[in-house]
Amino acid sequence: MEPLAKLEAEQLALYRSRTVRSKELSERAKRVMPGGDTRTGTFHLPYPLFISRGQGARIWDADGNEYLDFLSNFTSLIHGHANPSVHQALVTQGTQGTVHGSANELQVRLAEMICERVPSVQKLRFCNSGTEATLAALRGAKAFTGKVKIMKMEGGYHGSHDQVSVATAPPYETKAVQGLSPGALSEVLLGSFNDLDRTASLIRTHREQLAAVIVEPVMGAAGMIVAEPEFLQGLRRVTEECGILLVFDEIITFRLGFGGVQERYGVKPDLTCFGKIIGGGLPIGAFGGRSDVMAAFDPSRPGAIVHSGTYNGNAATMAAGITTLELLTQPAVDDLNRRGDGLRQRLQAKLDAAGVEALVVGTGSLMQLHFMGPPLRHPKDAARADREALRAIHLSLINRGIFAPSRQMYVVSTAMTDATTEAMLERFELALAPIAEALRTKQPAIA
Repeated sequence: MEPLAKLEAEQLALYRSRTVRSKELSERAKRVMPGGDTRTGTFHLPYPLFISRGQGARIWDADGNEYLDFLSNFTSLIHGHANPSVHQALVTQGTQGTVHGSANELQVRLAEMICERVPSVQKLRFCNSGTEATLAALRGAKAFTGKVKIMKMEGGYHGSHDQVSVATAPPYETKAVQGLSPGALSEVLLGSFNDLDRTASLIRTHREQLAAVIVEPVMGAAGMIVAEPEFLQGLRRVTEECGILLVFDEIITFRLGFGGVQERYGVKPDLTCFGKIIGGGLPIGAFGGRSDVMAAFDPSRPGAIVHSGTYNGNAATMAAGITTLELLTQPAVDDLNRRGDGLRQRLQAKLDAAGVEALVVGTGSLMQLHFMGPPLRHPKDAARADREALRAIHLSLINRGIFAPSRQMYVVSTAMTDATTEAMLERFELALAPIAEALRTKQPAIA
């Protein structure tokens, strides 16, 4: 057996021995859920951990094992688990009801807070997920422009509705995807992330049919690949030139600046999609932007887009979201980004010192490990990464009490301290050492 495969087998055996209760729950779940899972992104082999509780930057699984949480529910828990202020907001609101089937003042306050932070957002509506936010934003763009096609980037993830589900995984082609409407495929153009010349050419060619271009300023699911400023600035110029709406998906990246990552880039999109942190750990989505575009959703106007939802703007989520954003001050954002940048640089230094060809890419409190050398500017670049090494370090870190998704995305929260960071670095180095040794049989050490 190859050294890396042997190491993975050893870590797999240790994982099974530590997580007996999770295995039992997984087998039970398989009897009522396909694959024993209800969320594809959290699934990994041989079975996912079943988590029982969380507090601050720590979580505990069903077997009582403790972990430092570097997932933060895929970036949504910016203040960690059971933050006292957020918890109190939920308790207080719970005594007055969680949802009332009508408008409430909390909706207004949270919308005001977002509009105050993000100048490009003049009007906003709430929904219950990022998927709903991107679906509604793109529908509004089509209604406003009278055009039917949209452009997304190869590898871009914007939820699970039909059009944005195209080309989310290699080889990034607009081929038929199981269960999707064939009509959706014909209405999607694929841009190339960080390749302005190619993308702008496509936009200009299809300007008469193209309603909107949607892009993540940092491609999350594709590997935390950061947009080059010239790319986003160029997209803004060409979409304005062609009368096409530019939509920023800031569902993940809103945490990177007090006014979102668009504030850092100095780019003002026509529409922005939100989610994750603005709900304080509860399900939420939101979309907003120019008043004239958002007017398509005004129910007092004839022919308005019907946009409803039983839990849109529910009081419990609004209360948690307001408190979360109140805590997320400019100094808090700055500190979070400093801590994240520092962790990313020190993880990269550990890899370099071990002679491992690998990259930790990202910005601020968002980062991801790739076992590969540069360049890494596009999702197609990430396809070169060593998946076997990734599986080995995933299991090795879990067995050492570091919780992160199988793709090794690391997320920093305000609940983390210097001790949290030091523990991550220490355990990462221990997990890396045998992997580095195994990799020496596959690749030369870097100078």
